[in-house]
Amino acid sequence: MVPTRWWHVETIANLERTVFVADAWSAELFWSELAQGDQRYYLTALSRPRGVATHDLTSIVGYAGLAISDDGAYIQTVGVVPHLSGRGVGARLMISLLRRARQLGARSCGLEVRTDNHAARALYHRLGFVDIGQRRGYYQPSGGDAFVMRARPIDTVGYGILLDDRERALPGSALLQP
Repeated sequence: MVPTRWWHVETIANLERTVFVADAWSAELFWSELAQGDQRYYLTALSRPRGVATHDLTSIVGYAGLAISDDGAYIQTVGVVPHLSGRGVGARLMISLLRRARQLGARSCGLEVRTDNHAARALYHRLGFVDIGQRRGYYQPSGGDAFVMRARPIDTVGYGILLDDRERALPGSALLQP
């Protein structure tokens, strides 16, 4: 995994249309997110054999973003190439974002997830998120409903241990590069 850079945006936007179809973010929205500076943290997951450069866009297999505000954090998006769904890419991205949120002093983290996205909800529950509400018609233009979820407190030693345990249980390995 590497921090998302400008050269990743177009490929991520194309992947977004595959993952989220009607409710996909545009490349412009990703640009806007990256322009927020320290208030945002985005990662790009790469499946990269040795010797392949980080700008090889064919190696992008996932992406995720985090918004930081005061002592709270919010997961903006998580997307994974469909054929790799269920193989730990999304979990690794989430764990990395949650660790970053903790480093930046966040005490809680929230997100929205489609009510019909059972796999994502199961992952979020494993990471300590609980349902706190529902937003009807949240996703546009499809009109899909969303569950609002939150994990707190994420700034405790116990939550750090939970993240470590969840990461150890994942298949394969990952390297977060600066």
